[in-house]
Amino acid sequence: MRLTNRTLRQMDSPIGANNHLIDRIPAATPLLNLSQGAPGFPPAPEVSDRLVEVASEEDGARYAPLFGLPELREAFAAEIRSVYGGDVSADDVCITSGCNQAFCMVTSALAEPGDAVMLTLPYYFNHDMWLGLDGVAAQHLVPGDGLEPTVAEADALLTPQTRALVLVTPGNPTGHTMAGDRLEAFAEFAADRGIVLIVDETYRSFVPGGGAPHALFERPEWREHVVSLHSFSKDLAIPGHRVGGVVGHPDLLREVAKLIDCVTICAPRVGQEAALAGLTRAHEWRTSKVAEIAAKQERFEAVMADRPGGFELLSAGAYYGWVRHPFAEESTDQLVQRMVLEQGVLVIPGTAFMPTDERLLRFSFANVEVDRIDELGVRLRAL
Repeated sequence: MRLTNRTLRQMDSPIGANNHLIDRIPAATPLLNLSQGAPGFPPAPEVSDRLVEVASEEDGARYAPLFGLPELREAFAAEIRSVYGGDVSADDVCITSGCNQAFCMVTSALAEPGDAVMLTLPYYFNHDMWLGLDGVAAQHLVPGDGLEPTVAEADALLTPQTRALVLVTPGNPTGHTMAGDRLEAFAEFAADRGIVLIVDETYRSFVPGGGAPHALFERPEWREHVVSLHSFSKDLAIPGHRVGGVVGHPDLLREVAKLIDCVTICAPRVGQEAALAGLTRAHEWRTSKVAEIAAKQERFEAVMADRPGGFELLSAGAYYGWVRHPFAEESTDQLVQRMVLEQGVLVIPGTAFMPTDERLLRFSFANVEVDRIDELGVRLRAL
């Protein structure tokens, strides 16, 4: 029986495929899991308490409004104004079931089968997978030095079918944070070329220095050519409650809402209430967790500084380190399996984020206890 008429380059979820490797780890080898980017700590007490309250409320299990809880939309718009400056209102916000849904709904609203969307290499694998599922061509923008693409490179790739350009900052899988002036140059490019700049800011709370990630919302006509995607999973530690958001033109949000209505009807109410509590009541906790992740990054960079086992750190930030391995005669996928079986180190192969094997690996240091990161260098040297 033929169950599908689609052939995807990436057939399986990289996370799901990697998790199957855990069952093959020898019992005597303790797992050092640096694969999925997930918080290694529970939510703030203010968030957990609100989750319990909502579960017992009369409306706790009811549908939320299609665009999201009005209080959450307003609180998030206020935080955007506070952090970024500029003009953003609740009408510019639509709450989604996580940032993955935000991306899927936005690109489906902007592009039809036969259209194209630019993704910077290395791409976030779900972005590339979704475009393929949706019949939209992914145009792979190859960045130059420093993992940061240029407007000239994007202009050379542009075709009449291009509808949008996607940038992820801080990056997944690289952790690289794009400079604000570079983002603004891409916004100018999008406006000049009549396309949309989509900025995935899942890790915005982990921008180095803690300042405004960019000034895009200060542009007088930002709604015409800029869309910002967000997640509450990482800095509020609620990934399983699936809450994200789109900041964009209200006309685009209406199209996004139609798609959401067909897929999930709305983002889960309990998750939205948790996000609202986190935004309004857990500021000090959030600040402390950003510092905790930064300390893990510092330890990870220190461990990788002398290239243990020949592994070379190319970039790091937010939750991730982007690493080149030394085994030229071994495929990256094979190496990932060997790392698990021999040393109990689980990472994601770079082939999940690129169409070719460039001997790259994604290490997620954020969900490992900081005092265990030193173990990584020992295990890498033993391979």
